[in-house]
Amino acid sequence: MSKRYAYTLLASAITVALCNPAVAEENKNNEVETIVVSGTPGGRGIRKVDAPFAVTNLDAVKIDRLAPKSTAELLKAIPGVWVESSGGESGANVFVRGFPGGGDAPFLTLSLQGSPIYPAPTLSFLENSSIFRLDETIAMMEGLRGGPNPVVSNGQPGLTTNFQLKRGSEETEGTFKYTTSDYGLQRVDAVLSGELSKDLYFMIGGYVKRSPGIRDAGFTSEKGNQFTINLTKVLDNGEINVYTRQTDDTGAWYLPTPLNIEGVDAGYTQLSGANRQATIYFGSGNEAMEVDLGNGRGWDGHVTGGSIKLTLANDWEFVDRFNLTQGNANTYGLVPAGAASKLSMVEGIDGPVTGSVSGLEYDGNTNVQKFGRWVVLKDIEAFTNDLAFSKTFGDLSSSFGMYTATTSAKDWWSLGNAAYHVLGGNKEMLNGIACNSDVAGCDFNYDINSTGDAKTLAFYMTHSYVVTDQLTLDLGLRSETHEVDYSVDEDLNGTIDKAVNYDARKTSWTFGGNYKLDEHSGLFARVNKGYKMPYFDDFRDNFGAYQGGESLIKEVTQAEVGYKYMGDSSDFFATLFTNQVKGDTFVRKPGDPAEILTNEATGVEFDYNYNHESGLSVNLNATWQTTEITDSPTNEGNEAQRQPAWQLRVTPSYEFEIDGMFATVYGTLSAVDDRYGDNENTVVLEGYEKIDLGFTLEPSEGIRLQVAIDNLTDKQGITEGDPRNADAPNGRYIMPRSVKFSVAYSF
Repeated sequence: MSKRYAYTLLASAITVALCNPAVAEENKNNEVETIVVSGTPGGRGIRKVDAPFAVTNLDAVKIDRLAPKSTAELLKAIPGVWVESSGGESGANVFVRGFPGGGDAPFLTLSLQGSPIYPAPTLSFLENSSIFRLDETIAMMEGLRGGPNPVVSNGQPGLTTNFQLKRGSEETEGTFKYTTSDYGLQRVDAVLSGELSKDLYFMIGGYVKRSPGIRDAGFTSEKGNQFTINLTKVLDNGEINVYTRQTDDTGAWYLPTPLNIEGVDAGYTQLSGANRQATIYFGSGNEAMEVDLGNGRGWDGHVTGGSIKLTLANDWEFVDRFNLTQGNANTYGLVPAGAASKLSMVEGIDGPVTGSVSGLEYDGNTNVQKFGRWVVLKDIEAFTNDLAFSKTFGDLSSSFGMYTATTSAKDWWSLGNAAYHVLGGNKEMLNGIACNSDVAGCDFNYDINSTGDAKTLAFYMTHSYVVTDQLTLDLGLRSETHEVDYSVDEDLNGTIDKAVNYDARKTSWTFGGNYKLDEHSGLFARVNKGYKMPYFDDFRDNFGAYQGGESLIKEVTQAEVGYKYMGDSSDFFATLFTNQVKGDTFVRKPGDPAEILTNEATGVEFDYNYNHESGLSVNLNATWQTTEITDSPTNEGNEAQRQPAWQLRVTPSYEFEIDGMFATVYGTLSAVDDRYGDNENTVVLEGYEKIDLGFTLEPSEGIRLQVAIDNLTDKQGITEGDPRNADAPNGRYIMPRSVKFSVAYSF
């Protein structure tokens, strides 16, 4: 065994042990086992080889090699998940196993230390990954799709990702890391951990960054900082953990650009120093507001929580996990309002057309496009608590839990304020076009002021019974009550246009089995039924349907069968899945009628890891699926929008020594099939391939240099069309080629 391979195994063992102290106790014989907490009551934990469901684990080493530009982009490493992360660090679209959706991430829950950071998976202009930033404080991420998800925690039927923080040990350790790039990124990360006093451990860390953006806006369009502290007190019969994560991070919102205009490519953004400052007009009185569109999308708030884990009398185990999220998740952006055209085709021109900043006169052959100057101010808060009691009675293990959540959102929107801008040059707004001078803009405005509160109370229980040494069966039940109070003023005139007082109760269930073939392999099978409860935007967008008796609850039924193998040098999961989602609602833009549909999907996922003592490692994840809209007013028989039939990611790496220095070369090949950009299946988004490449070198102990090249061949792939106007020739490119360089010192 090479020194480098032994070092990697040791690092992996330490990482897993720090994430879950129970693992360290089990590994006295130096065997490395992966413990997963997602999908277990109160995060009690189970060996991955024994888990009767499909779950993906990514430790800090794998996350570093993937070099994701956002939290959502990391989720691409989970089979069965399709991510459109081309909008920037915030505002991704995440799809799971063919579940329907028109954007955002309606079937994704993001958890920190096992607690959901925001119980509503998606609100307009807010999905979970937008309020979470990756840094050196993360030890591991789990991705559980389907499985027991509908029963435990917040009852998410789709994908739950759980991020585990690094934690201290008796040894004082730290890392200082500086990162720069070919697009002007300046970033400093730091993390320090150790022991404050006997059995009291700490971890602190965070980052500061500045950048003009991968798509250069001509000013500092990305800036942020984050600070995290994690404290753990080990008791004689358990432990207490508390943490807080303070974040202030914003970045440009990249929107669909014209696909039919020369010079507009993957490196283009309409945002510039000449148009970031704007005056918008809102409400029935056309009140004015000065805004900075350069603020983009971001998160200014905190995620604070903790857990208590105790072993009580008579071998009862008690776990309580709690979390408070509070802050502002605002959005500012230039949103395309139709297709690009020549200036000569624009109506309402009377006299010369000049630039609002430069004063230059533009001729009729100039490429122009209408952009809405959108502002969304969103103040959110959520508190969750998940407690569970567990005990083993011979061959029967039982858990009884209670989950509570309070969720609120206060929104102020002004969507519209459209005006014609130049494509190219300084991208300024134009004078001499009638609607550009009109305070109402070139299109209607949709302005709202809303407030919403939701309460969830759920009781759940799970039972696992060892039938034989090979066969284990499990059953889970969840009874959930969901209440929503919501009101909205849609004209900003002080009049409530829509008001909702809603409550519903549903029972979810899961039944599964695990059959052990030997110590390293097994089979699992599962069926479940769960629900996605409605939140504030569901009522606003579908108020007519709600008044007509629609419950707005999405009903999800799933089944999966899988094979798993976890050996000394490789592990492999293959999972067949099928699902049906009833009651999905899709609204393309405010004011449009809702499409209520049923969607079905069937597919297979592969998740394979190989590690050889020679230093060669390979990760492969692949998904193949078929989707069909089986019930729709107009689109029955079509495929689900924006989801590929297949996708593949292969990540090889090779570790070696050169002149006494450790080195690693690695890369990722991604390939994705064609997709339809709309439920009508009239817009085809072509598939593409993408190559990433990286290299690390450790010239001396504690020093690590890294070069990461994203999109090596500068592929111009398209992730999505124009979600607000499917027929417009607009789309979002994947990010252009970029190169990052970092130097880190660890001790």
